[in-house]
Amino acid sequence: MDKQSSEYPAPKQFIDGKWRSGGDGHWGVVRNPATGEVLAEVPRASRQDLDDALASSSSAFEVWRKTPAIERAAVLRRAADLVRDRTAYLARLMTLEQGKTLAESTLEFSIVAETLEWNAAEALRANGRIIPARMRGARQMVVMQPLGPVAAFTPWNFPGVLPARKIATALAAGCTVVIKPAEETPASTIGIAQALQDAGLSAGALNVVFGVPGDVSSHLIRSDIIRKVHFTGSTEVGRQLAKLAAEGLKPCTLELGGHAPVLVFDDADLDATVATSVQGKIRNAGQVCTCPTRFIVQEGIYEAFLHRYGEAMNRVTVGPGLDPTSQMGALANQRRIDAVDAMVSDAISQGGRLVAGGNRGDLPGTFWRPTLIADVPRTARAMNVEPFGPLALAIPFSTVDDGLEEANRLPYGLAGYAFTRSAATAVTVADELHVGGIGINTFAVSQIEAPFGGVKDSGYGVEGGHEGIEAFMHPRYVHHVT
Repeated sequence: MDKQSSEYPAPKQFIDGKWRSGGDGHWGVVRNPATGEVLAEVPRASRQDLDDALASSSSAFEVWRKTPAIERAAVLRRAADLVRDRTAYLARLMTLEQGKTLAESTLEFSIVAETLEWNAAEALRANGRIIPARMRGARQMVVMQPLGPVAAFTPWNFPGVLPARKIATALAAGCTVVIKPAEETPASTIGIAQALQDAGLSAGALNVVFGVPGDVSSHLIRSDIIRKVHFTGSTEVGRQLAKLAAEGLKPCTLELGGHAPVLVFDDADLDATVATSVQGKIRNAGQVCTCPTRFIVQEGIYEAFLHRYGEAMNRVTVGPGLDPTSQMGALANQRRIDAVDAMVSDAISQGGRLVAGGNRGDLPGTFWRPTLIADVPRTARAMNVEPFGPLALAIPFSTVDDGLEEANRLPYGLAGYAFTRSAATAVTVADELHVGGIGINTFAVSQIEAPFGGVKDSGYGVEGGHEGIEAFMHPRYVHHVT
């Protein structure tokens, strides 16, 4: 390795409680999306690295599962405090490697700390139950048991929160974890692992490895040691991992792609709707699985919404994430620029009307102006495939049924939204929108205390809430007759 930025620490793998480069002789590259600068090279796990991680996860499980919940909780709480103390440093690294604004990175690490802390408390609430016995002198009990070592895989768009959800919840349940974060954003997960190590986590309870996603996932999931698979990413990759897990009859939690519809009704508060929609669309440059994308707007306010939303999008300040004046940072990589560029060109060529943005602007790096296209035909690629960028699409609708039909048209079902002042309309949307999470006059559908997950092609299983920790546990029935 010979490429290393002075402001970004050299990434290492974390195996059996030790930091090591390891690797198979090949390296991944971390770039600053705002400049294209190479920040570091990342070691790609060798087969020996993966086997060592699996072995340490297996042996650590025998210790960690027997560790009293109150002690597991204490480790998670101490780690939360350490993350808070280190947030300024960690947030800067996240912005350097991922491109989002420093304000967003700072908020993300505050959520990482909250996730560790909340799961510390949840470890104490993972209770079983007593079932009324069928006979005198007997006890019928349900005892919650951790499933075992977990293989977790996370993408680059939220490199702090997504790993934290999987790591913290699994550890709270008494499981151990081997996690493979995205090579493009390694520092955030490394920071979480360092906090847990400093907080006293048992060696081997958490292992962090890097490498070619297909190679690593295949090796880990096929191992007899792994008893649970947890993945956030694309639907295509989720299907592949589900097939691998099915070979060993291993349960999965899959949080996959989305293409969130937004129903804007005639009675919506237009000013509040536009302001909320701008923030929802530019958050993380639109690289959010629950990002509002298809704006399905009732005919009575369609043109007014387009005018105000377009003007507001044009006023967004796009720039490097470390610049405090930037409201939206860079996209994470050139792949996203190419994908958004192609979708914009396709939508316009098919008759879409460009209202705002539609270009990269005049900055170096992987930047794209927030873009709004109206009257987009349903045959356009962006109307059927998740843009995963700052691209909003708008079409009109007439009746509630028409709007819901379009909102439910796609096979994705992660999140959906509606803006209305009518309680009756809100109830109808909540009943008829085929998604895992619904926001009425808000895009906030993912909080640690509530279950989060999709239906249809957006996956199965949930993170968050008491349902999230249950996904890492098995209810063991014990019938004791004296």
